[in-house]
Amino acid sequence: MRAASTTLLGVEATAAVHLRAEELEAALDHIRSSPTERGTLELIVRRPVVDGREVLTLGELSIDEGLVGDSWKDRPYHRSPDGGPHPEMQLNVINARLSQLVGGGDPELMALSGDQLHVDLDLGFANLPAGTRLAIGDAVIEVTDEPHTGCKKFAARYGPDALRFVNVGAGHELRLRGLNAKVIVAGAIHAGDRVTKL
Repeated sequence: MRAASTTLLGVEATAAVHLRAEELEAALDHIRSSPTERGTLELIVRRPVVDGREVLTLGELSIDEGLVGDSWKDRPYHRSPDGGPHPEMQLNVINARLSQLVGGGDPELMALSGDQLHVDLDLGFANLPAGTRLAIGDAVIEVTDEPHTGCKKFAARYGPDALRFVNVGAGHELRLRGLNAKVIVAGAIHAGDRVTKL
């Protein structure tokens, strides 16, 4: 499987411009209008190592590995009984309209969010409660109830206003920082695939 762009390894890249709160708020209606039932997989990002990114045109979702080639399976989780990766945090999914906004539409800057799947779909709690399944390409994933919140890296890459925007008020309700999911049915996914709520 070939990456569609250069791997960003060991580089703490940052978006060229950190948007101010009022600029982010001005885009809220556009983000709110994301499709609720059928959307699109806009970007696939593999993280081969910590802070490494590969933007893919084709990916493979595996029940055991998540996104094949991603480092999720090698990341210990502090609350896991065996010290292994958290099974309910296999995939990070983010609203593509939000990642396009903070990343200036540049796929490599969008990829810095650390989310593997960037989808044009309403990820809000009301639309996708835990247990909701999404068909993407040949695969099916399931939304889990593990929270996915912004962190210091998100703030460093996109600015402190962006971190507040995704974690407070409407940003929180719409899950603009994204959600966690796990693979239910393995299969191939392609950038541009339909994402369908089941």
